[in-house]
Amino acid sequence: MSLRRAQSERSERLKLPSNGDSSANAIVVRELRRSFGQQHVLNGVNLDCPRGQITTIIGPSGCGKTVLLKHLNLLMRPDSGKVVIDGVEVTGLRGRALDPVREKFGMLFQANALFDSMSVFDNVAFPLVEKSRLSREEIAKRVEETLAAVGLEGMESKYPSELSGGMQKRAALARALIRRPSILMLDEPTTGLDPTRIGSIHSLVRRTQQQFGLTAVMVSHDVPDVFEVSDQIAFMHGGRMALCGPATNVLSSNDENFKRFLAGKASGEDELEVAAAR
Repeated sequence: MSLRRAQSERSERLKLPSNGDSSANAIVVRELRRSFGQQHVLNGVNLDCPRGQITTIIGPSGCGKTVLLKHLNLLMRPDSGKVVIDGVEVTGLRGRALDPVREKFGMLFQANALFDSMSVFDNVAFPLVEKSRLSREEIAKRVEETLAAVGLEGMESKYPSELSGGMQKRAALARALIRRPSILMLDEPTTGLDPTRIGSIHSLVRRTQQQFGLTAVMVSHDVPDVFEVSDQIAFMHGGRMALCGPATNVLSSNDENFKRFLAGKASGEDELEVAAAR
């Protein structure tokens, strides 16, 4: 086979069906599949995440939300399918070829993942100390600016144990933002917070997303509250995207699984999970 023909066939394989202008999407997912033994978690996921917007992934427990997020930020690899980041198909990349793509991401973990033995300053500065060549003065300035952006001015010397749950979320968000990523991933950002703090974290996510011009992908169980700060809602069911679109469109859907989920009723997935545990 000639080199030109091989290149042509590869280009054909990488063509993706599109719901619009692909350049408008920071992330494109096509037919993503992943199984763990006999358990099929992702069953052909398709998703477009528009650039500069918040896409929130919702769905019943065990539907694959967090597994999908780990594929988007390259922590896991699919059995098949494609993930395209800023026009680059990344599922086949290995080793150092992944580094430029990973630098695009900031990650807010469900449990914050702050270092208990480090101050807020050192926690937030850690990615810059490890991965950048900035001077100490430049790092200090960046940390100060980022803490101010999340409302933690003057908290540099505090330790995580001295912060409330909401303040720990803010510190974790500051660390996710410190390297100025273009894509922010948030895995259940309000986990562990009391109801009075959930709204303020949602507002903070929206404010920082707009301030930094980020594409954000959030996994959340705060339904329907999270709809107010999301540009796009993606409802997962059965390892696929059952619904995807603006919040108003999704809310008006007649999808029975979505209606059951919104009403807090057990889905077929939940019932199977309970049955399997017996």
